[in-house]
Amino acid sequence: MKKRWLYLGISTLALLFLGLIYAWSIFKAPFSELFTTWTVGQLSMTFTISMICFCLGGFVGGLTSKKLSLKLRLFISAVALFAGFFGVSLLNAADAAGSLTKLYIFYGVLGGGGVGYAYNAIIGSITKWFPDKVGLASGIMLMGFGFGGLILGSIVNAMIGNMGIFPVFRILGIAIAVVMVACAALVRLPGEGEVLPVAVKTAKADDEAKAASEPRSYTPGEMLKTPAFWLFTIWIVLMNSAGLLVINSAASISIAFGGTAALGMIISLFNGAGRIFTGSMFDAKGRKPISYINNGFLVLSGVLMAIGGMSNSLIPVIIGLILMGMCYGGNPTITSAYINAAYGPKNFATNFSIANFSLIPASLIGPTISSKLLEASGGSYQTNFYAIIAFGAAALVFNVILNKVSK
Repeated sequence: MKKRWLYLGISTLALLFLGLIYAWSIFKAPFSELFTTWTVGQLSMTFTISMICFCLGGFVGGLTSKKLSLKLRLFISAVALFAGFFGVSLLNAADAAGSLTKLYIFYGVLGGGGVGYAYNAIIGSITKWFPDKVGLASGIMLMGFGFGGLILGSIVNAMIGNMGIFPVFRILGIAIAVVMVACAALVRLPGEGEVLPVAVKTAKADDEAKAASEPRSYTPGEMLKTPAFWLFTIWIVLMNSAGLLVINSAASISIAFGGTAALGMIISLFNGAGRIFTGSMFDAKGRKPISYINNGFLVLSGVLMAIGGMSNSLIPVIIGLILMGMCYGGNPTITSAYINAAYGPKNFATNFSIANFSLIPASLIGPTISSKLLEASGGSYQTNFYAIIAFGAAALVFNVILNKVSK
């Protein structure tokens, strides 16, 4: 059983590299300097396309999980990611229009889709080694994914300053492909009898699984017919949308209240910590308690930041950002662990990929509302803070309904 922790470590490292897809904010500035005719909206569309293709790539990964081996799926992702990142390095500054289309294809479609395909393959496979610790395993891997943009993003930013954007993308294309191939060579699915059976206490931790020690496995179609799935989806969309109101502006928020950009990025550290905390709590207490705790983090975050905004005080704002990091980091861990616990491990890869489509509306709702509120308030974040409280309250309502339906 010790080998499963080795596989978990290797997979977390692989997800660290895959998390670079979230480092678009680092790449955006150099591209805007090279391609001066590209608008802010056109550059932002790159990230939107990558997120949509991330979800689609995960869905395709779920569909092929029973037809293709883990190794083959990781090889396919290695090819797609190499083509995507290396392809970006071939853009031509003299052909702005053509290069923008290529950027959408290479970074958005191949990069986002390749990351989603590998993400689904790794998480869907490694969680099979941890039927007794699904939440913890998911949390650790998702921490690696979340830290990719923070840890490797800082290194990449320094490399861009020294080498330029295109050589860096060539290096990244090769490095990510090598990591995926290495992961394919070293990690495997568990064989029969290699893992502990699902513990009765784990099944009892959530009301959805109290009836038996082995929870029923739902097909994707069966899952989509359950009211609980749609209530959970609405809840997680509200939670993620609220996080995206400030998650990408944390540095600017800190500066606005007298702090530094580095202090604002504390949200990224607690984003990672939230994933492990939430996973451990899910394993110990089940979904309902941790979903209420996470919901509480969100509401309290908005309240503290609103208080900081009204008093022009940095400390409550920073504490609010910390709680937001914990909340936002916990959301994907809850999604992964909940889908596995409530709908069974048999079709987890496909069911999880369907649940991840909630990222698309959240990525549109949160940033859109944030920008509109900032524009209407003349650059003040106070209305964003109030919106967080509203999102948190609405999410709490759906959380209560979900718990009643789940009974």
